[in-house]
Amino acid sequence: MACLFLHFCKNNDFALNDNKIKSQTYVVYKNFPSKYVSTRDIEVWLPSNYEEASSLPVLYMFDGQNIFHGKKGWINDQYSHGWQVDETLDSLINIGIIPPIMVVGVFNAGAKRFSEYMPAKPKKEIEKRIPNQEKWVQDGYRENGISSDQLLKFLVKELKPYIEKHYKTKKGRSHTYLAGASMGGLISAYAICEYPNVFGNAACISSHWPALDGVFIEYLKNNLPSPKTHKFYFDFGTIGLDSLYEPFQVRVDSLLMRRGYTKGENWLTKKFEGEDHNEYFWRKRFQFPMKFFFQGL
Repeated sequence: MACLFLHFCKNNDFALNDNKIKSQTYVVYKNFPSKYVSTRDIEVWLPSNYEEASSLPVLYMFDGQNIFHGKKGWINDQYSHGWQVDETLDSLINIGIIPPIMVVGVFNAGAKRFSEYMPAKPKKEIEKRIPNQEKWVQDGYRENGISSDQLLKFLVKELKPYIEKHYKTKKGRSHTYLAGASMGGLISAYAICEYPNVFGNAACISSHWPALDGVFIEYLKNNLPSPKTHKFYFDFGTIGLDSLYEPFQVRVDSLLMRRGYTKGENWLTKKFEGEDHNEYFWRKRFQFPMKFFFQGL
């Protein structure tokens, strides 16, 4: 497993460092091994005051290739800024709104992304709905099945223990966060429900509830974790794919209330008029779940 320690400077140059984690550091693990899922890159971001901190909470984010760095697209050479969560977190940390936190970006598996991010339960209902889906969904299911349970085992049994062994982390549930957008929002919600003793907070941004006709909501009816020990953040826009989400989100919100969640305390749902389904808007909105999770701490 190759590992690069990258220190990015203000002029966008970087220096390799083999023996010391510097401030404002991006640590890239190429082809992180697993017995549960295919190898993938992992990128760790450490805030500028990492060396001075005794221990930090950890945010695990899905679609790790989009969350830190911009990239040039293949259509018309358009540049995507990505989420740039490092810049948002740096700003929030520097003005004292949130404490220092580190981020672990888990890259997706490309063509297998739907398979890994689609919650595997309720299994019987999923199997019933597959034949009525688009051809690409049926083909992907025949080829890859639904492997989100394996992805979560990788996260909980392999990646998280590695991070906790090699970095100064706060290990408790209340200090362990999840975040993702679209299908990444679904897998974030699934992870906190499947492993409520491991994850305490989930930011589900533009969650793609319509996947398999909203089947995941059936699972949530009986599997939401305790509102005494967990927090959820949800949001959606009103343009593009996001324009489909509000009716589903209303159903999810009602389940949270039935479970005992209180809006503004341990659960928050926000609607953003005129916002679409892409990284530009997710970058703008990322501040809100972070502020919400750390309010009053």
